[in-house]
Amino acid sequence: MVGVDGSPGSVTALSWAIDLAEETGAVVEAVSAWEFAYNWIDGYAPDVTRWCDEARRDAEARLAKAVTAALGGRARSVTRHVEEGPAARVLLDAAKDASLLVVGSRGRGGFAGLLLGSVSQQCVHHSRIPVTVVPQPG
Repeated sequence: MVGVDGSPGSVTALSWAIDLAEETGAVVEAVSAWEFAYNWIDGYAPDVTRWCDEARRDAEARLAKAVTAALGGRARSVTRHVEEGPAARVLLDAAKDASLLVVGSRGRGGFAGLLLGSVSQQCVHHSRIPVTVVPQPG
């Protein structure tokens, strides 16, 4: 199970997991989370359904692009899942029956100086299965 948010770090983590799966014969499942933030809606009646559909489609497109980049032309099957919710919770729930959870050290969050992003840190601390944190490229 690999957490993918479309960041360079998540593409590197997915590529690492694909390499491992090729060596071990494991199945690779890429999971991406999306969330709709209601806190910025200020008094008018938005089309929440349409916005949620767009958020899901954006997450699916980011995931597809990341899978294509991580595969780099390799003929390998990667199962894809897009789920609504906070990223760490989505990953931990999706990985509960997996053998390994793989995440990048940093994702798309805004605190570039951190060694671990908030999602990877939560996964390391709360996962009931082994977690591999793949370092940021470069």
